[in-house]
Amino acid sequence: MNNTTQTTTPTDFEEDVIKGLTDYPKHLSSRFMYDKKGDKLFQDIMAMPEYYLTTCEYTILEHQSSNISEKFKLEEGFDLIELGAGDGKKTKLLLNHLVEIGANFSYLPVDISQNVLDELGNALNNELPKVSYKLLQGSYFDVLNQLSSYDKRQKVILVLGSNIGNLMHEDAIDFLSKIEENMSSEDLLFMGFDQKKHPQTILDAYNDAKGLTEAFNKNLFVRMNEEFDANFDLDSFFHWETYDPETGTAKSFLVSNKAQQIKIPKLELTVDFKAWETIHTEISQKYGDETVEWLASEANLNIDRVFESEDGYYKNYTFKKMR
Repeated sequence: MNNTTQTTTPTDFEEDVIKGLTDYPKHLSSRFMYDKKGDKLFQDIMAMPEYYLTTCEYTILEHQSSNISEKFKLEEGFDLIELGAGDGKKTKLLLNHLVEIGANFSYLPVDISQNVLDELGNALNNELPKVSYKLLQGSYFDVLNQLSSYDKRQKVILVLGSNIGNLMHEDAIDFLSKIEENMSSEDLLFMGFDQKKHPQTILDAYNDAKGLTEAFNKNLFVRMNEEFDANFDLDSFFHWETYDPETGTAKSFLVSNKAQQIKIPKLELTVDFKAWETIHTEISQKYGDETVEWLASEANLNIDRVFESEDGYYKNYTFKKMR
Protein backbone atom coordinates (compact mmCIF):
# COMPACT_ATOMS: atom_id res chain seq x y z
CA MET A 1 0.00 0.00 0.00
CA ASN A 2 1.37 3.37 -1.00
CA ASN A 3 0.69 6.14 1.54
CA THR A 4 1.28 9.70 0.33
CA THR A 5 0.94 12.91 2.27
CA GLN A 6 -0.27 15.94 0.37
CA THR A 7 1.05 19.30 1.45
CA THR A 8 -0.41 22.59 0.37
CA THR A 9 1.95 25.49 -0.18
CA PRO A 10 0.61 28.66 1.48
CA THR A 11 -0.28 31.48 -0.86
CA ASP A 12 1.58 34.80 -0.62
CA PHE A 13 -1.52 36.32 0.99
CA GLU A 14 -1.71 33.55 3.60
CA GLU A 15 1.98 33.91 4.42
CA ASP A 16 1.65 37.69 4.73
CA VAL A 17 -1.36 37.43 7.06
CA ILE A 18 0.27 34.82 9.30
CA LYS A 19 3.55 36.73 9.58
CA GLY A 20 2.06 40.21 9.70
CA LEU A 21 -0.55 39.55 12.37
CA THR A 22 1.85 37.63 14.63
CA ASP A 23 4.63 40.23 14.42
CA TYR A 24 4.90 43.20 16.73
CA PRO A 25 3.97 45.77 15.65
CA LYS A 26 1.41 44.20 13.33
CA HIS A 27 1.53 44.86 9.58
CA LEU A 28 -0.06 43.72 6.31
CA SER A 29 1.10 44.36 2.75
CA SER A 30 -0.89 46.88 0.75
CA ARG A 31 -0.60 44.74 -2.38
CA PHE A 32 -3.27 42.41 -1.00
CA MET A 33 -5.84 45.20 -0.98
CA TYR A 34 -6.19 44.58 -4.71
CA ASP A 35 -8.90 42.17 -5.85
CA LYS A 36 -11.97 42.93 -7.96
CA LYS A 37 -13.50 45.09 -5.20
CA GLY A 38 -10.16 46.64 -4.27
CA ASP A 39 -9.40 47.49 -7.89
CA LYS A 40 -12.68 49.39 -8.16
CA LEU A 41 -12.05 51.24 -4.89
CA PHE A 42 -8.60 52.31 -6.02
CA GLN A 43 -9.97 53.54 -9.34
CA ASP A 44 -12.49 55.61 -7.36
CA ILE A 45 -9.67 56.96 -5.18
CA MET A 46 -7.66 58.01 -8.23
CA ALA A 47 -10.70 59.96 -9.50
CA MET A 48 -11.01 62.00 -6.28
CA PRO A 49 -10.00 65.68 -6.50
CA GLU A 50 -7.97 65.26 -3.29
CA TYR A 51 -5.86 62.54 -4.91
CA TYR A 52 -3.75 64.99 -6.89
CA LEU A 53 -1.22 62.37 -8.05
CA THR A 54 -3.42 61.09 -10.87
CA THR A 55 -4.25 64.53 -12.27
CA CYS A 56 -0.62 65.70 -12.09
CA GLU A 57 0.79 62.70 -13.93
CA TYR A 58 -2.12 62.66 -16.39
CA THR A 59 -1.34 66.27 -17.30
CA ILE A 60 2.36 65.49 -17.79
CA LEU A 61 1.55 62.63 -20.18
CA GLU A 62 -1.19 64.62 -21.90
CA HIS A 63 1.02 67.59 -22.74
CA GLN A 64 4.54 66.14 -22.86
CA SER A 65 4.23 62.74 -24.58
CA SER A 66 6.07 64.06 -27.63
CA ASN A 67 9.05 65.14 -25.51
CA ILE A 68 8.93 61.99 -23.40
CA SER A 69 9.16 59.74 -26.45
CA GLU A 70 12.06 61.62 -28.11
CA LYS A 71 14.61 59.01 -26.99
CA PHE A 72 12.45 55.99 -27.79
CA LYS A 73 13.67 53.92 -30.77
CA LEU A 74 10.56 54.89 -32.70
CA GLU A 75 11.57 53.39 -36.05
CA GLU A 76 13.90 50.55 -35.00
CA GLY A 77 11.32 49.32 -32.48
CA PHE A 78 11.05 49.01 -28.71
CA ASP A 79 9.15 47.18 -25.96
CA LEU A 80 7.12 49.40 -23.64
CA ILE A 81 6.96 47.49 -20.33
CA GLU A 82 4.73 48.95 -17.62
CA LEU A 83 5.09 47.69 -14.04
CA GLY A 84 1.80 48.15 -12.15
CA ALA A 85 -0.29 49.11 -15.17
CA GLY A 86 -3.65 49.37 -13.39
CA ASP A 87 -6.42 50.65 -15.65
CA GLY A 88 -3.93 52.27 -18.04
CA LYS A 89 -5.81 55.59 -18.05
CA LYS A 90 -2.63 57.68 -18.10
CA THR A 91 -0.57 55.30 -20.21
CA LYS A 92 -3.18 55.38 -22.97
CA LEU A 93 -2.24 59.03 -23.58
CA LEU A 94 1.31 57.96 -24.40
CA LEU A 95 0.09 54.93 -26.38
CA ASN A 96 -2.21 57.13 -28.45
CA HIS A 97 0.67 59.48 -29.26
CA LEU A 98 2.89 56.56 -30.29
CA VAL A 99 0.17 55.19 -32.56
CA GLU A 100 -0.38 58.61 -34.14
CA ILE A 101 3.31 58.98 -35.05
CA GLY A 102 3.52 55.39 -36.34
CA ALA A 103 6.01 54.16 -33.73
CA ASN A 104 7.15 50.53 -33.95
CA PHE A 105 6.51 49.11 -30.47
CA SER A 106 4.82 46.47 -28.32
CA TYR A 107 3.11 47.23 -25.01
CA LEU A 108 3.55 44.81 -22.11
CA PRO A 109 1.43 45.85 -19.11
CA VAL A 110 2.23 44.09 -15.81
CA ASP A 111 -0.10 43.95 -12.82
CA ILE A 112 -0.71 41.70 -9.83
CA SER A 113 -4.46 41.77 -10.52
CA GLN A 114 -5.65 39.60 -13.41
CA ASN A 115 -9.02 41.33 -13.14
CA VAL A 116 -7.57 44.76 -13.86
CA LEU A 117 -5.43 43.35 -16.68
CA ASP A 118 -8.48 41.82 -18.34
CA GLU A 119 -10.26 45.18 -18.15
CA LEU A 120 -7.20 46.92 -19.61
CA GLY A 121 -7.04 44.39 -22.47
CA ASN A 122 -10.69 45.02 -23.31
CA ALA A 123 -10.12 48.78 -23.23
CA LEU A 124 -7.12 48.53 -25.54
CA ASN A 125 -9.09 46.40 -28.01
CA ASN A 126 -11.86 49.00 -28.10
CA GLU A 127 -9.93 52.26 -27.86
CA LEU A 128 -6.49 51.52 -29.35
CA PRO A 129 -6.88 48.50 -31.64
CA LYS A 130 -3.59 49.26 -33.42
CA VAL A 131 -1.56 48.69 -30.24
CA SER A 132 0.18 45.31 -30.10
CA TYR A 133 0.13 44.16 -26.47
CA LYS A 134 0.72 41.18 -24.16
CA LEU A 135 -0.75 41.07 -20.64
CA LEU A 136 1.64 39.89 -17.90
CA GLN A 137 0.15 38.94 -14.53
CA GLY A 138 2.41 38.98 -11.46
CA SER A 139 4.18 41.17 -8.94
CA TYR A 140 6.94 43.57 -9.93
CA PHE A 141 9.55 41.23 -8.58
CA ASP A 142 8.14 38.21 -10.42
CA VAL A 143 8.31 40.05 -13.72
CA LEU A 144 11.64 41.80 -13.14
CA ASN A 145 13.29 38.41 -13.47
CA GLN A 146 11.79 38.09 -16.96
CA LEU A 147 12.94 41.50 -18.21
CA SER A 148 16.28 40.20 -19.43
CA SER A 149 14.46 38.00 -21.97
CA TYR A 150 13.36 41.18 -23.76
CA ASP A 151 16.82 41.94 -25.09
CA LYS A 152 16.34 42.03 -28.86
CA ARG A 153 15.58 45.77 -28.94
CA GLN A 154 15.25 48.81 -26.68
CA LYS A 155 13.21 48.45 -23.50
CA VAL A 156 11.29 51.43 -22.13
CA ILE A 157 10.18 50.54 -18.60
CA LEU A 158 7.31 52.55 -17.10
CA VAL A 159 6.54 52.82 -13.39
CA LEU A 160 3.78 55.40 -12.98
CA GLY A 161 1.69 56.61 -10.04
CA SER A 162 4.72 57.02 -7.75
CA ASN A 163 4.42 53.30 -7.04
CA ILE A 164 8.03 53.32 -5.89
CA GLY A 165 6.72 55.34 -2.94
CA ASN A 166 5.28 52.14 -1.49
CA LEU A 167 8.85 51.07 -0.70
CA MET A 168 11.19 52.26 2.03
CA HIS A 169 14.44 53.69 0.63
CA GLU A 170 16.46 50.48 1.10
CA ASP A 171 13.81 48.46 -0.73
CA ALA A 172 13.47 51.17 -3.38
CA ILE A 173 17.20 50.93 -4.11
CA ASP A 174 16.87 47.15 -4.37
CA PHE A 175 13.92 47.56 -6.75
CA LEU A 176 15.80 50.07 -8.92
CA SER A 177 18.88 47.84 -8.89
CA LYS A 178 16.87 44.86 -10.14
CA ILE A 179 15.58 46.99 -13.00
CA GLU A 180 19.08 48.32 -13.77
CA GLU A 181 20.51 44.79 -13.88
CA ASN A 182 18.11 44.00 -16.70
CA MET A 183 18.70 47.20 -18.69
CA SER A 184 21.09 47.72 -21.57
CA SER A 185 22.80 51.04 -22.29
CA GLU A 186 20.01 51.86 -24.79
CA ASP A 187 17.13 51.16 -22.40
CA LEU A 188 15.14 53.82 -20.54
CA LEU A 189 13.35 53.80 -17.20
CA PHE A 190 10.46 56.28 -16.94
CA MET A 191 9.27 56.61 -13.35
CA GLY A 192 6.96 58.90 -11.36
CA PHE A 193 7.93 60.36 -7.99
CA ASP A 194 5.46 62.30 -5.85
CA GLN A 195 7.17 65.42 -4.50
CA LYS A 196 7.27 66.86 -1.00
CA LYS A 197 4.68 69.59 -0.53
CA HIS A 198 2.38 71.08 2.10
CA PRO A 199 1.72 68.30 4.66
CA GLN A 200 -2.03 68.93 4.68
CA THR A 201 -2.26 68.39 0.93
CA ILE A 202 -0.65 64.97 1.39
CA LEU A 203 -2.82 64.03 4.38
CA ASP A 204 -5.97 65.01 2.48
CA ALA A 205 -4.98 62.73 -0.42
CA TYR A 206 -4.87 59.67 1.86
CA ASN A 207 -7.63 60.54 4.30
CA ASP A 208 -10.58 61.51 2.13
CA ALA A 209 -13.90 62.61 3.62
CA LYS A 210 -15.84 59.98 1.65
CA GLY A 211 -13.92 57.18 3.36
CA LEU A 212 -12.77 55.54 0.12
CA THR A 213 -9.19 55.15 1.36
CA GLU A 214 -10.48 53.63 4.59
CA ALA A 215 -12.63 51.16 2.64
CA PHE A 216 -9.63 50.33 0.43
CA ASN A 217 -7.46 49.56 3.46
CA LYS A 218 -10.27 47.58 5.10
CA ASN A 219 -10.56 45.45 1.98
CA LEU A 220 -7.80 43.42 3.61
CA PHE A 221 -10.35 42.48 6.29
CA VAL A 222 -13.05 41.81 3.70
CA ARG A 223 -10.73 39.43 1.86
CA MET A 224 -9.74 37.61 5.05
CA ASN A 225 -13.38 37.25 6.08
CA GLU A 226 -14.32 35.85 2.68
CA GLU A 227 -11.26 33.72 1.96
CA PHE A 228 -10.20 32.56 5.43
CA ASP A 229 -13.53 32.66 7.35
CA ALA A 230 -12.13 35.37 9.64
CA ASN A 231 -14.47 37.36 11.89
CA PHE A 232 -13.18 40.91 11.47
CA ASP A 233 -15.80 43.51 12.39
CA LEU A 234 -14.94 46.40 10.08
CA ASP A 235 -16.56 48.93 12.42
CA SER A 236 -14.20 47.99 15.24
CA PHE A 237 -11.23 49.39 13.31
CA PHE A 238 -10.62 52.82 11.81
CA HIS A 239 -8.16 54.18 9.27
CA TRP A 240 -5.46 56.62 10.40
CA GLU A 241 -2.95 58.52 8.26
CA THR A 242 0.29 60.18 9.35
CA TYR A 243 2.87 62.24 7.46
CA ASP A 244 6.39 63.20 8.51
CA PRO A 245 7.46 66.26 6.48
CA GLU A 246 11.11 65.72 7.46
CA THR A 247 11.43 62.23 5.99
CA GLY A 248 8.63 62.59 3.44
CA THR A 249 6.97 59.40 4.68
CA ALA A 250 3.18 59.04 4.79
CA LYS A 251 1.94 55.94 6.64
CA SER A 252 -1.47 54.29 6.74
CA PHE A 253 -2.74 52.31 9.73
CA LEU A 254 -5.84 50.39 10.72
CA VAL A 255 -6.44 50.99 14.43
CA SER A 256 -8.44 48.73 16.74
CA ASN A 257 -10.88 50.85 18.74
CA LYS A 258 -11.25 48.23 21.47
CA ALA A 259 -9.68 45.10 22.90
CA GLN A 260 -10.78 42.19 20.74
CA GLN A 261 -9.91 38.71 19.54
CA ILE A 262 -9.99 37.78 15.86
CA LYS A 263 -10.28 34.19 14.74
CA ILE A 264 -9.03 33.11 11.30
CA PRO A 265 -10.07 29.42 11.13
CA LYS A 266 -8.66 28.50 7.73
CA LEU A 267 -5.22 29.66 8.84
CA GLU A 268 -5.63 28.11 12.33
CA LEU A 269 -4.83 31.54 13.73
CA THR A 270 -6.20 33.56 16.65
CA VAL A 271 -5.08 37.17 16.96
CA ASP A 272 -5.52 39.37 20.05
CA PHE A 273 -5.74 43.14 19.71
CA LYS A 274 -5.39 45.64 22.51
CA ALA A 275 -7.42 48.82 22.39
CA TRP A 276 -5.72 51.30 20.01
CA GLU A 277 -3.34 48.68 18.63
CA THR A 278 -2.38 49.25 15.00
CA ILE A 279 -1.86 47.35 11.79
CA HIS A 280 0.53 49.18 9.47
CA THR A 281 -0.82 48.75 5.93
CA GLU A 282 0.97 51.14 3.60
CA ILE A 283 3.66 53.77 3.14
CA SER A 284 3.62 56.50 0.51
CA GLN A 285 7.02 58.14 0.25
CA LYS A 286 7.43 61.73 -0.99
CA TYR A 287 10.63 62.99 -2.59
CA GLY A 288 12.90 65.89 -3.45
CA ASP A 289 15.34 65.92 -6.38
CA GLU A 290 18.29 65.17 -4.10
CA THR A 291 16.66 62.01 -2.77
CA VAL A 292 15.75 60.80 -6.27
CA GLU A 293 19.29 61.45 -7.48
CA TRP A 294 20.71 59.55 -4.49
CA LEU A 295 18.39 56.56 -4.98
CA ALA A 296 19.30 56.42 -8.66
CA SER A 297 23.05 56.63 -8.05
CA GLU A 298 22.85 53.82 -5.47
CA ALA A 299 21.27 51.68 -8.20
CA ASN A 300 23.85 52.63 -10.86
CA LEU A 301 21.40 54.88 -12.71
CA ASN A 302 21.65 58.45 -13.96
CA ILE A 303 18.77 60.92 -14.24
CA ASP A 304 18.37 61.62 -17.96
CA ARG A 305 15.45 64.09 -18.05
CA VAL A 306 12.79 65.49 -15.70
CA PHE A 307 9.15 66.22 -16.56
CA GLU A 308 7.30 68.32 -13.98
CA SER A 309 3.63 69.10 -13.40
CA GLU A 310 2.70 72.80 -13.54
CA ASP A 311 2.14 73.02 -9.79
CA GLY A 312 5.42 71.23 -8.99
CA TYR A 313 3.54 68.57 -7.01
CA TYR A 314 4.76 65.68 -9.14
CA LYS A 315 7.67 64.72 -11.41
CA ASN A 316 8.43 61.97 -13.86
CA TYR A 317 12.10 61.17 -14.43
CA THR A 318 13.81 59.18 -17.15
CA PHE A 319 16.89 57.18 -16.12
CA LYS A 320 19.67 55.44 -18.01
CA LYS A 321 22.37 53.06 -16.85
CA MET A 322 25.60 54.64 -15.72
CA ARG A 323 28.28 54.03 -18.30
